[in-house]
Amino acid sequence: MANRDAVSRILPKVVVGGGEVKKKNGLADGRNRRALGDIGNLITGPAVGAKPQTKVSRPITRRSAAQFIAKGQEPVQKNTKKPLVEATKGVAGRKVGVPAKAETIAVICPDEDVKITEEISLNERKVKKSGKTLTSILTARSKAACGLTNKPRIQIDDIDAADVNNHLAAVEYVEDLYKFYKLSEDENRPRDYMDSQPEVSARVRAVLVDWLIEVHKRFELRPESLYLTVNIIDRFLSEERVPRRELQLVCVSSMLIASKYEEIWAPEVEEFLTITVNAYARDQILLMEKAILGKLEWYLTVPTQYVFLVHYIKAAVPSDQEMENMTFFLAELGLMNYTTAISYCPSKLAASAVYAACITLHKSPRWTDTLKHHTGYSEDQLMECAKQLVSFHSGAAESKLKAVYMKFCCPDRGSVALFPAALQEMLI
Repeated sequence: MANRDAVSRILPKVVVGGGEVKKKNGLADGRNRRALGDIGNLITGPAVGAKPQTKVSRPITRRSAAQFIAKGQEPVQKNTKKPLVEATKGVAGRKVGVPAKAETIAVICPDEDVKITEEISLNERKVKKSGKTLTSILTARSKAACGLTNKPRIQIDDIDAADVNNHLAAVEYVEDLYKFYKLSEDENRPRDYMDSQPEVSARVRAVLVDWLIEVHKRFELRPESLYLTVNIIDRFLSEERVPRRELQLVCVSSMLIASKYEEIWAPEVEEFLTITVNAYARDQILLMEKAILGKLEWYLTVPTQYVFLVHYIKAAVPSDQEMENMTFFLAELGLMNYTTAISYCPSKLAASAVYAACITLHKSPRWTDTLKHHTGYSEDQLMECAKQLVSFHSGAAESKLKAVYMKFCCPDRGSVALFPAALQEMLI
């Protein structure tokens, strides 16, 4: 306050536009920073004793009036005939006479508490508004690197929510279990053994599996036993050459092993002798059982196709009994075909059976985000295998091997074998 009073006594009062203006900073000659001049502003003011100009590009502030007094009005007299210069940020030296659409906006002077008006073109304002700042660019790159871009959220249903209170379901371990199954399924897959088995062909194997499905149905065994039986047969034939006369013995002994592993009450050896019409003796079945276990090193805990089927059917939306029966029907058709069973891993066969069942039953959508998440396969990855399963379905009624077809023609299986097969065009 003391400095302001001292400056007011030194500088005379000047009337500008009808108001009194006092100089705020003392010793203008030594401390003149020319804040307005630094950004290209030239302000015209009235000469001493003359009438104030009516057209001024901006209101004259107290600082600019003090600068005019200190300089004796020289800038005004020298530039009275020169065109006014627009002060626009980023565009210096634009003349007022140049035709351009502009609008007047209010700007706060950085050194003063006085609003001044500037004429800025609309084009420049659009550039300012639409221009991307460095912060926005870096933020976008960071989000992209971290995977946080604005992608649509994937809806994954909790398929195990209904089994939370079922301690036998082991819901807290399900995800880890199926991750392990996917990692270990290739280690237990049978290799292509047809070249090493001179007396075994794909047709002979299909006849054996067709017969095993009938035996499995007669004994009323669990589905796990059927899939494990076929897995044991294929793995044993991959390691050991078997003559044709012993193929049925291998099948009987493999089902006996699978039944002991999966069933609560496994069939007796005498029951298998009856099934084979006493073609083999009791000791032969027991010796073959021992030979198979020794060749497989007693390793029976393998992820078969059934393990993945039950999990993927739960992920099917909507899932019902008809969907389950159709899936198992297509899966067993694929189990009989040697090329399909050997070429594809169990998880892919199971996922393809679910996908083909969705198409056959006209489910919409055919493949959901939940199924893709739990199976790990997309539609394109399953297309080839699904086409094979659909072709087996279309020819099941005319095939001579009708065990699977007759099994799923029964009303207790929903008679899904009688449903029309999906068109190949629907799989494109």
